Amino acid sequence: MLLVFQCFRALCCKGPPPPRPEYDVVCIGLTGAGKTSLLSRLCSEGSDGIVPTTGFSIKAVPFPNAILNVKELGGADNIKKYWSRYYQGSQGVVFVLDSASSDEDLEAARNELHSALQHPQLCTLPFLILANHQDKPAARTPNQIKKYFELEPLARGKRWILEGSTMDNMEAVKESFGQFICLLEDKDTEPARI
Repeated sequence: MLLVFQCFRALCCKGPPPPRPEYDVVCIGLTGAGKTSLLSRLCSEGSDGIVPTTGFSIKAVPFPNAILNVKELGGADNIKKYWSRYYQGSQGVVFVLDSASSDEDLEAARNELHSALQHPQLCTLPFLILANHQDKPAARTPNQIKKYFELEPLARGKRWILEGSTMDNMEAVKESFGQFICLLEDKDTEPARI
């Protein structure tokens, strides 16, 4: 009888599940990197008619163990100069780059990432760097990106993850965000991972 009571209590008297932690994250990258598309897919929104973000947008992106409140900032030249106005209160940074972009655009992305890694409001935060468009023939691998962006010397002592991504493999993108959430949860995590 005691076993039946314990089973009944376990099934019926649990109460609501504990709330998932929420983290405020800023998402930056040049226009065309795929920020809006990735975030829309993570939110299970349709990907038809997606246009680059002008200004900024905010999305609550649900994951099993956390909710990320993502401020996505447009990547056009006339908007990038205002990025730092939106950094305050951020607990982490998602940087998306087009790994198949021209050398000129890749250099611009490199400069923006270097600026973000050194910005006073971001330099101590965890970074998720997504080398997007890995499915394109001209895509550079994450290791090529790491070397070209000089991430080892620049980001030494910081908490960061560099992963390849593509819209065709959202499970891998979700795994990358899962690793990022671990960095957000654990403020004392070992620095630098790829």
